[in-house]
Amino acid sequence: MKPRFTEERLLQVLLAPQISEKATFVADKHNQVIFRVAPDATKPEIKAAVELIFGRKDKPIEVLSVTVSNTHAKIKRRGRIPGRRSGWKKAFVRLAPDQELNFAEGGSL
Repeated sequence: MKPRFTEERLLQVLLAPQISEKATFVADKHNQVIFRVAPDATKPEIKAAVELIFGRKDKPIEVLSVTVSNTHAKIKRRGRIPGRRSGWKKAFVRLAPDQELNFAEGGSL
């Protein structure tokens, strides 16, 4: 039984791709892409969102697995006044071996 999500919700799940040196290394080695996602997003929602946004009728995207990680808020100081950055959630999306995501062509992030 495949879970059903509304298209409106799926378009709000993925916030941005995470572009960094570590993300590039992970993408090359494990065929994964890292995204910033909504704090209340679930693994099935993230999988469905990637398949909806980046998949096309002639070339669908197959997501093998999704791993989610919460990045905790960092404590920062401004003089004597302590503050904290907001935490965020990231998702490691593993694709099938012969597939890749093209951010310039298909995605609307």
